[in-house]
Amino acid sequence: MFTHLREDIAAVKQRDPACTGAVSALMHYPGLQALWAHRIDHWLWRHHLHFCARTQSQWARFFTGVEIHPGATIGHKVFIDHGMGVVIGETTIIGDDVTLYQGVTLGGTGKDTGKRHPTLGNNVMVGSGARVLGPFKVGDNAKIAANAVVLSEVPPDCTAVGVPARIIHNIRRTDLEALQLDQVHTPDPVAVELCKLRMQIEALEKKLTEMEGKM
Repeated sequence: MFTHLREDIAAVKQRDPACTGAVSALMHYPGLQALWAHRIDHWLWRHHLHFCARTQSQWARFFTGVEIHPGATIGHKVFIDHGMGVVIGETTIIGDDVTLYQGVTLGGTGKDTGKRHPTLGNNVMVGSGARVLGPFKVGDNAKIAANAVVLSEVPPDCTAVGVPARIIHNIRRTDLEALQLDQVHTPDPVAVELCKLRMQIEALEKKLTEMEGKM
């Protein structure tokens, strides 16, 4: 437990330049407080004290604005930035060194039973307001852009952008680069396709001009 706590504080200090130290992390980061509450709730859940676990998780939601089902499995050095509006479903599995921004939903798509929530690999970043819905895998080092709606698997080292999300294949990033929390330099698949169409139109116009000149 104490190892988890030290790792969680270190993750906040490493990934948020606004954090001035351990005391600041303890007092001013509801995402960190929600994670600590979840560690206890998850222990209760695994020991079949479901009512107590759900009750405590609802109190944590009230105080932090972060809703984490006690059944969710969360790895080491996870960072929930700001936290307000984050929802994590019961069968969600989150790997190590994952970063979630405010408004993220890791949910299901219906009333299915069994595994119905996503699995996030290591070093994944999920941008503000993104929705990841369904029992699929988001691969290691993947990046989900702000407000994306992801409904299918995201391969490792890729970026998901748009509604519904499209997959952009990236050059492999190192663990350090994955922790840089860059939400700005995200590729736009719609703009790429429009650029291709424009180039094709220009090529066709050039051919038509050449044909008219020969006539």
